[in-house]
Amino acid sequence: MKEILAVENIQLNGEAKSQKEAIIEVGNLLYENGYVKKDYVDKMLEREKITSTYMGNMLAIPHGTDDAKNEVLASGLTVKTYKEPVDWNGEQVRLVIGIAGIGNEHLEILSQIAIICSEEENVEKIVQATDPNEIIKMFSEVNEDE
Repeated sequence: MKEILAVENIQLNGEAKSQKEAIIEVGNLLYENGYVKKDYVDKMLEREKITSTYMGNMLAIPHGTDDAKNEVLASGLTVKTYKEPVDWNGEQVRLVIGIAGIGNEHLEILSQIAIICSEEENVEKIVQATDPNEIIKMFSEVNEDE
């Protein structure tokens, strides 16, 4: 079974200059690391047109549309941080977390992300991280609290 968040799913200091580029970056990471089929990335872009995935606290969580379920091979997260904020429909985003979930697993994963990222200081720690393992540790602490 694949880890939901592995070191290779985290990239620090992303280069995206637009919301679309950022979605493609985290979506391609999901694809390249075997969590989704290639078409899932298009479904992530489609979802963003329907409703923004901006969550507040410099965070966006792009994910596929409801009909993208058959594109998901394994539940997973990808994380990209940005030194320079990405414009997300007028909001400043520095943390983008791509998500794919088998069945309804994405809801549980989303709630875990929300617990961590509801505090701006945690988002700042993630954005300032210099090693992907720092981010994995922050997310694993929530898993251990269950």
